[in-house]
Amino acid sequence: MPTDHPASPSAKVEPLRKTRPCPECGRPSERSHYPFCSDRCRNVDLNRWLSGSYAIPAAEEPDPDADERGTL
Repeated sequence: MPTDHPASPSAKVEPLRKTRPCPECGRPSERSHYPFCSDRCRNVDLNRWLSGSYAIPAAEEPDPDADERGTL
């Protein structure tokens, strides 16, 4: 089956995502471990989430009953 556009040996395939610094060590990220550079950095980050080192801050809502009791 003939093609209209022959493949050029100098043609480049653009990566799906731009490389960016690894959030753990700063080295360029790898496609297979994105946004990390390696399995090690990915696992270090996962361990921090699982151990509670990272936390998403939550704002406490004021207690509506506290005004009636005179405490804040």
